[in-house]
Amino acid sequence: MTIEIQGVLTDIVFYNEANGYIVAVVDTTDEDITVVGYMPIVNKGETIAFSGKWIVHPVYGKQLEILSYRQVAPNTLEGIENYLASGLIKGIGPKTAKKIVDEFGKDALDIIQYRPHLLTQIEGIGAAKANLIAEAFQEQRELQEVMLFLQQYGVTPNYAVKIYKKYGQETIRLIQENPYRLADDIIGIGFRIADTIAKRMGIDPRSAYRLMCGLKYMLMQSNLEGHTYTPREELLRETARLLEVEMALLEEPLMNLALNNEIQLENLEGEIVVFGLAYFFAETYVCKKLIELAKTEIPPIGENIDALITKMENEEGITLADNQKHAIKEAAQNGVSVITGGPGTGKTTTINSIIRMFEMNNLSIVLGAPTGRAAKRMSEATGREAKTIHRLLEYAYAEDDLGMAFGRDEDEPLAADVVIIDEMSMVDILLMKALLRAILPGTRLILVGDVDQLPSVGPGNVLRDIIESNIFKVVKLDKIFRQAQESMIIVNAHRINKGEYPYTNQKEKDFYFISKKKQESIAETIQALCKERLPKFNGFDPIKDIQVLTPMKKGVVGMLQLNNQLQAILNPKGPYKEEKEMKEKLFRVGDKVMQIKNNYNLKWKKTEDEGEGEGVFNGDMGYIQGIDAEDREMWVLFDDEKLVKYDFSQLDELELAYCITIHKSQGSEFPVVVMPVSWGPPMLQTRNLLYTAVTRAKKLVVMVGQEGCLKNMVDNHRITKRNTGLGIRLRRFLEDRLIEF
Repeated sequence: MTIEIQGVLTDIVFYNEANGYIVAVVDTTDEDITVVGYMPIVNKGETIAFSGKWIVHPVYGKQLEILSYRQVAPNTLEGIENYLASGLIKGIGPKTAKKIVDEFGKDALDIIQYRPHLLTQIEGIGAAKANLIAEAFQEQRELQEVMLFLQQYGVTPNYAVKIYKKYGQETIRLIQENPYRLADDIIGIGFRIADTIAKRMGIDPRSAYRLMCGLKYMLMQSNLEGHTYTPREELLRETARLLEVEMALLEEPLMNLALNNEIQLENLEGEIVVFGLAYFFAETYVCKKLIELAKTEIPPIGENIDALITKMENEEGITLADNQKHAIKEAAQNGVSVITGGPGTGKTTTINSIIRMFEMNNLSIVLGAPTGRAAKRMSEATGREAKTIHRLLEYAYAEDDLGMAFGRDEDEPLAADVVIIDEMSMVDILLMKALLRAILPGTRLILVGDVDQLPSVGPGNVLRDIIESNIFKVVKLDKIFRQAQESMIIVNAHRINKGEYPYTNQKEKDFYFISKKKQESIAETIQALCKERLPKFNGFDPIKDIQVLTPMKKGVVGMLQLNNQLQAILNPKGPYKEEKEMKEKLFRVGDKVMQIKNNYNLKWKKTEDEGEGEGVFNGDMGYIQGIDAEDREMWVLFDDEKLVKYDFSQLDELELAYCITIHKSQGSEFPVVVMPVSWGPPMLQTRNLLYTAVTRAKKLVVMVGQEGCLKNMVDNHRITKRNTGLGIRLRRFLEDRLIEF
């Protein structure tokens, strides 16, 4: 039997932020009862009217199972104060709540909603804060309505907040008109959630919009795996399987997408393939611009380049190897050149020599890298300023307020005679297009990277495609210098890359393997290494110097569990440490964290000067400096001294970084790398993954696990093929135009 009960939510025993499931205690004035069910966005102190039925839990006894509920405005002074103090409204904490209720009594909520300017009568509340409180109050009212609407379609509270932020007051109307728009408009929502909502709304599963949305979804899934295109037959087959319809039914929707300029169909080497427009235009532009840069005549820097190199060697007090000299010559004589090689092969010396030679000839040079950490490493190695490619291209809000855009392009090119980009293996096809748009023909472009590293996170395989096209001047540095031969890190990196097993546990060296069979023992050993053994033995800082890298996200030796364990021992709970729980994450002041998605809008300030700007990028690492529960804000200081303020609603962009995946470590370098070696999925047990992990270490590598697994990773030279057309286009472009170099 369904009953109606109203009361004040006095205690939350359990709450799952991901789906809104709650176990709570409610004071009904007659008695305290336990309620269970799904209630997104609730807080202690709220008055709620429940519709539900009584159930008896075998352990916890009688409970009210929630069928539906609605928030009721509190009508007692205590209720109003508890509601305002709950943290639900940004800008109001317990102290401010008491002041507001003391001043306005039972009219407090009406004052906030209809006459917020009166809040300025309270000490500590100015006009700006009063407006902030009023906006937050109105937003919560609207958000609760949206939550209740979306809950009936199975949308989690986390996603409901994202949807509301996109559509605002129009949320319910727009979704009722067309739920599939969610897949296009909301990052993270995806086709599956939109399709679930549409089904529950009774929309025809064979509707044209569903079929087109399904095709775009599967194409996007292919992009997330690094492909810039998908073969047509494969796309139709996989989409038919997803939608549970016949392949023939998808032929017309696919053509309609092409006619609507939402996709591009192309014949690549006899096969019809499907591109998203962004990747099609990016590949064609990158192909054309690279060839234009390579074809443009470059003014010589001197009559005798060998003499210039000798002069530079004498002035710098160095002796270059033959292939280093060859790399310098190619960089000087060509519009586009590539320098690749593993650790210890002299890439840094070569780049510094190239920079010095150009400076001797009064040429202006710009240095860039894909990530903040890679740019910082480049600056330290060269002694000159290096910027992220996004900063180099002045990524910011466009003047027309249509979103973010690169400030540098064909109309506002980079003012440089030479552009040198490091860590090119991390550059995807879209970023490469943006970079090339800002480079004028006649500028020397020098691309530096290790082609044996993992490919970019985003779609494309730019560095490998450029090298394998055999069109541009490529110099591979393959000689390991004597000093580098003293490091087992470098020796073993090259051994792994050649398919040979690494040397381990040589005395007074920097590469160690600790044998442990069970995953639980591996995890315990890693914790002991980070907390005690390495700091005591070598004096390494357990948080700043030691980085745990793992192939996997889940499991006993996966990133998620290791992070929780390392947080507990390296930055334990303390009486004066503020915390914030977010879904399955717990953030604490002092934690090491990583940004896990590009956010071009986040504002930052430099702590060392008055510099400020916007943009925090995937892979940036920092430390939590402060958490303000009342203002619902958290402050993170990143490695490059950028201080960033996060609203609590943005915390899904961060994760703990005591342990990170090897993929996330690209472009970074750490004094110490500790890595679990245990059996897992074959695609995460590969040679190039192991090679990437080893090459991230500067002073010490410690591996913990099973030797058989280590050997298996070396033997597994499986490299997942990426469907990319850049190499094909480069070769075809030349063949079609009979251009010779």
